[in-house]
Amino acid sequence: MKIVVLGGTGDMGAAAVRDLLQNTAVQQVTVAARNTAAAEKLVATLGDRRAVVQKVEATSPAALVRVMQGHDVAAGALGPFYHFEKPLVEAALTAGVDYVSICDDHDAAEAVLALDQLATAKGRKILTGLGWTPGITNLLARKGYNELDNVEKIQVYWSGSAGDSTGLAVILHTLHIFTGEATSFQEGRSVMVQAGSGKETVTFPAPLGKITVFHLGHPEPVTLPRYLPGVKEITLKGGLAENYLHSLAKICVALGLTATASRRQRLGLLMKRMLPLFPAAPGRNLSGIRVDITGRRSGHKIRISYTAADRMRRLTGIPLSIGASMLARGKIKRFGVFAPEAPDAVNPAEFIQELARRNISIERRETEL
Repeated sequence: MKIVVLGGTGDMGAAAVRDLLQNTAVQQVTVAARNTAAAEKLVATLGDRRAVVQKVEATSPAALVRVMQGHDVAAGALGPFYHFEKPLVEAALTAGVDYVSICDDHDAAEAVLALDQLATAKGRKILTGLGWTPGITNLLARKGYNELDNVEKIQVYWSGSAGDSTGLAVILHTLHIFTGEATSFQEGRSVMVQAGSGKETVTFPAPLGKITVFHLGHPEPVTLPRYLPGVKEITLKGGLAENYLHSLAKICVALGLTATASRRQRLGLLMKRMLPLFPAAPGRNLSGIRVDITGRRSGHKIRISYTAADRMRRLTGIPLSIGASMLARGKIKRFGVFAPEAPDAVNPAEFIQELARRNISIERRETEL
């Protein structure tokens, strides 16, 4: 199998490249990047002849099509996804290549889901949002949903740290999801809520512990209601171990510094340069997830909680690698544009087994309410 990784020099993309090269069935991994010097440096450290570099200008649709052609799967690790996900999907459809991404922006997910009929007609498989959150979170929601007779609500939580990732795309994503309104699913319908509202304290696995989280713009409340019928409430809240960064983000939003993509770009570049001055929460430089599924089984009200914690690059890049391999091997049967929890998409049990092989463990707790 031949796989091209867009954004392969970033934290998440590089983790995906490394993991793909652990797969003996992979014949070639193409690291596609504008900065070929960074790509060559990465490939040199890998010491694997199956890893090659190809220059691409991601703002050029024709260039994206050319770099994808000749591969079995294109893997999208190129953020921010509110800017790149739709062009990457459109390029994959033109190139005739299946595609998987770590898209984590709710508006970008909505934009590519609108291409479902076109992708189905072309016989292509476009899997959007298979990373940490969304991705692992979606499949844990699907697993819990399958374990209960009926599900009333699904609560997805994530936590991160300034000490766990310093990439520009992560900064831009954080600014984006704190800006404006976020999609949520409440009382059986999709609603918009103010990003940064709904403050809550949630306990994550050690060493993260208690983290303050808020409604933020992520794809889970967009995609989960599509594929998990009958659930009345699906919410997504996230936050950072460093509480002062929440306040900083809200101030930037209030001042209008994040109101447009160009403003976010300028602010993101400034924050990236200043990030070493921002103190990270000591001993908490990991990222975590928690997914609570509440419903009934045999007449009893049950809550199933799944949790995990690891480095962000592993939690995000490894699922991308697993998804690319599943697509290339024909393990995913669904056509069109879809999220990982969709029927005939990613098998949750098989996916969790693949995570365990990479020492990413999922903890499960069941409570009768």
